[in-house]
Amino acid sequence: MKNLLATIIAVALVMQLRAAEQRPNVVILYADDMGVADVSYGDKNAKIQTPNLDRLARQGMTFTDGHSSSGICTPSRFALLTGQHHWRRFHGIVGAYGGTVFEDGEFTIAKMFKEKGYRTGCFGKWHLGWDFDAIRKPGVRAKDPRPESYDWSKRFPGGPLERGFDHYFGDGTINFPPYCWIEGDRFVTIPTKPVIRSEPLAGAGSFRPGPMAESWNPYDILPTITQKTVEWISKQKNDKPFFAYLAFNSPHYPIVPNKPFHGKSKAGYYGDFVIETDAMVGKVLAALDNHGFAESTVVIFTADNGAETAAFTRLEEFDQWSSGKFRGVKRDIYEGGHRVPFIVKWPGKVKPGSVSHEVVSQVDFAATFATTVGYQLGKDEAIDSYNLLPLLEGRDYSRPLRTATVQNTSPNKFALRQGDWVLIDAPSGSAKKESKSYLDHFGLEAYPRKNPGLLFNLAKDPRQSKNLYSKHPEIVNSMRGLLKRYIGGERCAPERN
Repeated sequence: MKNLLATIIAVALVMQLRAAEQRPNVVILYADDMGVADVSYGDKNAKIQTPNLDRLARQGMTFTDGHSSSGICTPSRFALLTGQHHWRRFHGIVGAYGGTVFEDGEFTIAKMFKEKGYRTGCFGKWHLGWDFDAIRKPGVRAKDPRPESYDWSKRFPGGPLERGFDHYFGDGTINFPPYCWIEGDRFVTIPTKPVIRSEPLAGAGSFRPGPMAESWNPYDILPTITQKTVEWISKQKNDKPFFAYLAFNSPHYPIVPNKPFHGKSKAGYYGDFVIETDAMVGKVLAALDNHGFAESTVVIFTADNGAETAAFTRLEEFDQWSSGKFRGVKRDIYEGGHRVPFIVKWPGKVKPGSVSHEVVSQVDFAATFATTVGYQLGKDEAIDSYNLLPLLEGRDYSRPLRTATVQNTSPNKFALRQGDWVLIDAPSGSAKKESKSYLDHFGLEAYPRKNPGLLFNLAKDPRQSKNLYSKHPEIVNSMRGLLKRYIGGERCAPERN
C-alpha cells in the first residue's frame, strides 16, 4: 500500500512538472511614454542606444505596427490586462486619490494565469486606482493632501492583489500621491510630510500635492522596482510557472535618470532615461538567464503610449524624433500617440530576429495567452483580443489578422485602422497644438478645425500628411460604419466557440 501511494505521488509530481514545462513563464516589461523610434534596433547611428532591447529583438520578433489601446497611461494598462478596449468604459487616467477602474470579479490576465496555477507578481507603476476610502480617517474630505488625514497602518485595497496578482511592490504612480513604497496591500514607508515640489531634469510636469515618506526619492524608483522584480524571479521554482508584470516609471516625467547614465545618449536627459530603462531590461534578462528560466520564458517589451510633447523640444535641440517616420505624440490619435515599441521573445515558438508588419494590439495578449495555458475565455471576456499564436509561430493564417483596430484617447475622437487605411473621425488627430518648428521640420500642416474627418493610406503616407477623406467617400463610409458598430457595443474580436 505504501509503495502504491508513493508511486501515485511520484506520478502526480511528474505530471505537475510536465505541465509546468509546457506552460511558459511570462514576463511583460512595460515602458511609460516611450516612442516607437526610441529603441535603436542595432542602428549604430541612433542617438539613443538600447543594447539590451536590441538583443531582445535579435532573439525574438519585432512588430513594426504594434499598438497600445490609448495615447495615455491608465486606459492602455487596463486594455493590456483585460483584453478589452478602455473606451468601452472610460477614456481618461485615474487622477490623484482615484478609485479603481475595474469592476468586481472582472477578468484580467493575472487572474487567468493564477487560475491556471501560475505565481503572479506585479511591480512598479499601477495607475489603475486604489481604495483611498479604506485608509482615509472619519470626517476627512476626499482627496485631502495632508499626511495626517490617513491611517497608514491599514490595508490599502483595490490594487493589484484584487486583480489577480499574488505579490506587488511599487510606488503606485511616481508623480501621484502617496509618495511611498507599497508592498502587497500595505505601506512599507509611511508618508509624514507634503511632497517636495521640484523641477525635473528635462521635460515638463510636476508632483501632484499629497503625502510623502521622508525617505522617498524619485531617482530610486526605477532601480528599486527592477531589483524587486529580479529578487522575485530568483525565488521562483520550476514546479510552477510564473507571470511577472514590471511597469517601469520611465521615461515618463519626472525625467530622473541616475547620474551614471547622464550624458550616455545624444538626446539629452530623456535619452539618458531611456538608456537607464534599457539597462533595467538587461537586469531582468540576466536574472532569467542566471536562474535557468531564459529558455522557458516569454518576454514582451512594449509601452503604454508614445513620447510626451517634450519630444518637440528634443527634435529642435537634438534632431531626435521619438515617433520616427510617424506623426504625433502622447495623447494623439495620430500614429505616434499609440504606435509603440513591441517585441516578443518566445524560445521555441518565435523565430529569432524575425520582423512582422502585421497590425497587432496589446489587447491581443489576453487571447494569445488564454490559448497557451488552456483557459476558455468566457463570452464577455477579452472581447477585443485576437490570438497571435499563428503569427508568432510562423503558421499560415488569414491576413490581415485583425479585421480592424480602434484607437482612442479622448471622448468622441476615434480612429479606425483597416489594412493600410486609417480613418480619423475627427477634424485632427492631435490632442494639443502641434509645434510650428515640428510642422516645418517635416513639411506638415495643421488640419483646420472644421475638417469633417481625415483619411490616410499609411503604406504611402506614414507621416499622415495627405488627407484623402474627400477623394474616397466609399472607404470613409465603410470604415465609419464599422467604427460605429464597434463603439455601439460590437466586439472587435471574432466570436469564440
